[in-house]
Amino acid sequence: MTRIAGAEAPKIPRHLSETAARVDRGDVREWVATLPEVVADLAERWALHVGKPYEPGGQCSWVAPARTVAGEDLVLKVGWRHPEAAHEADALRVWRGNGAVWLHAAETFDRTSALLLERCAPGMPMGRSTPEPEQDVVVAGLLARLWTQPPAGHPFRPLQAMCEDWAAEFEERFARSAGGVDPGLARAAMVLFRELPRSADSAVLLCTDLHAAGNVLAAQREPWLVIDPKPYVGDRTYDALQHMLNCEERLVCDPSGFAQRMAALLDLDAERLRLWLFARCLLECLDQPVLHEVAARLAP
Repeated sequence: MTRIAGAEAPKIPRHLSETAARVDRGDVREWVATLPEVVADLAERWALHVGKPYEPGGQCSWVAPARTVAGEDLVLKVGWRHPEAAHEADALRVWRGNGAVWLHAAETFDRTSALLLERCAPGMPMGRSTPEPEQDVVVAGLLARLWTQPPAGHPFRPLQAMCEDWAAEFEERFARSAGGVDPGLARAAMVLFRELPRSADSAVLLCTDLHAAGNVLAAQREPWLVIDPKPYVGDRTYDALQHMLNCEERLVCDPSGFAQRMAALLDLDAERLRLWLFARCLLECLDQPVLHEVAARLAP
């Protein structure tokens, strides 16, 4: 016996609505229009009661609490299929709940990827409750558990491919920009951003988007669990960056000291982390100008 979401069309949370409203995102807008049918189909397929979506939600996904007919509280994540989010389900299968949420079921069809996930309760993001120095320790502990050897025949893309794509995109934008970024620093950073993935002495399964603002949630099974990975395989040193970028005040104040702290917590080479941080800060500075100064201070 199945339980289908109510007859009302599912509400579209704010961030997804904003993405769909952009002039250049007609593809997302068309996909959002299919959500009522997609959510109802998934609710029937997986025998779920589906609640209202979480606010403000994600940029490209519709996420809501769900309950099975057996009374188990889960989360239904319905995403627009795009390259950045590829293989989330595959990574969660590899980790099997070790530091990350359990995956209960997954489907992909047309333009949709759907996941049925363990629900974190109380579910508060770590960034809302925990001082940043304590976040460093938690993030380091979680990453150390996620860094596993991918299984034979795995589908995960190499970190090198992501870095090549991002460097090329930066160079196109930089060529069209009105200045404000030192050309010498830009060239040096993009050389490093391409070379560092190739020079790693080992490759592990990476999360690439682990940060306290929304991707580490308070839970009952463990104090903190990771959600929403963007998995690649490559240099583990890269995986410290997103957390550091989300701690902007400390990053601006003492980027080298911050790199040394995270390297020590993660048992990484501090100089290699500093080089990764330099390259990534320069790459991000077209959107976050404050990071240009950080990159300049970290430059080799």
